[in-house]
Amino acid sequence: MLLPQTGLGLSPKTVVLAEADSPLMIGQIQVVKVPDLENAKTKIKAARKDLLATIARINPTINMLGGGPKGLKVRIIRDTSFGPMLVVHLIMDVRDAMGANAINTALENISPDIERLSGGEIRLRILSNLADKRLARATCTVHPDSLTTDDLSGKEVVERILEAAAFAEADPYRAVTHNKGVMNGIDAVVIATGNDWRAVEAGAYGWANRKKKMKPLTCWSRDQAGNLCGAIELPLAVGTVGGATRVHPAPAVLLKMMGIKTAASLAEVIACVGLAQNFAALRALVTEGIQKGHMALHARQVAITAGAVDDQIEKVTKALCAEGVVRADRAKEILDTL
Repeated sequence: MLLPQTGLGLSPKTVVLAEADSPLMIGQIQVVKVPDLENAKTKIKAARKDLLATIARINPTINMLGGGPKGLKVRIIRDTSFGPMLVVHLIMDVRDAMGANAINTALENISPDIERLSGGEIRLRILSNLADKRLARATCTVHPDSLTTDDLSGKEVVERILEAAAFAEADPYRAVTHNKGVMNGIDAVVIATGNDWRAVEAGAYGWANRKKKMKPLTCWSRDQAGNLCGAIELPLAVGTVGGATRVHPAPAVLLKMMGIKTAASLAEVIACVGLAQNFAALRALVTEGIQKGHMALHARQVAITAGAVDDQIEKVTKALCAEGVVRADRAKEILDTL
C-alpha cells in the first residue's frame, strides 16, 4: 500500500510504503504427563486432517470468507522445571478479526482428541500473542532537504539519526526506550480502533527480543542518493470485526475516517504510525532535544490544572515555556494577570 503523503502530513519528498501478511494466528495446547512423546507426536500428526476438519465445522462463516484452520504443528519441549511437555500449535486464518475467540474456541474443541491421541493430560489451551505469522511492515524514504533546521543541514540530521539508530541496535537499554517510542504511536491507534493494546505490546516486545537480545523494532539507513531510509516490522494482530471494534461507536467512526475496511489495511496504517512516531522522536532527540517538546506538553497540563480555559491555555503555556519555569503556582500568577 502506498500511503498519500498529504494524509500523513509529510513532506512531498517523503515516500511511505506498507504491507501486511495474511491474518494467521497461533493457538497452543499444552499436554503434560505424556508417556511416549515421540509416539504421541506421530499420532497427532497422522490425525492432522481430521483435527482440522473438526475445527472447520465449528466456524463455517470464517471458512466461507476464506479463513479457517490452515495447519497443525507438534512440538516437544524437553527441558522445563516440570519435565518434558508436548505442545500443539494450531495455525488459523482469522480474516478481519483479531482472532482470540476463534482460536480459543477451536482449541477447546480439539483438546479431547489431542488428549486421547497423546495419552497425556491437557493443561493450557490459549492463543499466543507472539503473532509472528501475522507481521506488518512499513518503509519510508525521506529527502535530506526536509530535515534541515536553523542550525543543522539535512545531511547532518540524517547522520545524527543514523548514529542514534546504531546506539539502539547495539544497546538493549536504549533499544527498549527506542521501542517504547515506537509503541507510543502504535498503542494510540490500537486503542482508538477498539483493539487490545496489551496483546499488541506483548507481541511487539516478544518479537524485538526473539534473538534473546532486545533489538529495535525499526531500522534506519542511508541510500546512495543520501536519503534517510526507515523500516519497521512487527506482529500486529488487530481486527476490524468482533470484540470491542463494533461494540463501541468510536472505533467504527475512526475506521471509516481512515478508509479502513480490512484488518490488513489497519495493520499497515498502524505500522506506518509506529515508524513515523519513531522518526519524529529520533529527529527531536538529535536536534533540539526531546525535553523541549515534553516541557511544552507539561506546561499545557500545568496551565489547565491551574484553571486556564479556552485561549488562556495557550497564553499560559507560552508564558511558562518562555520563562522556563513550569510550576503550578507560577501558572496561577500568569492566569491572574489575564
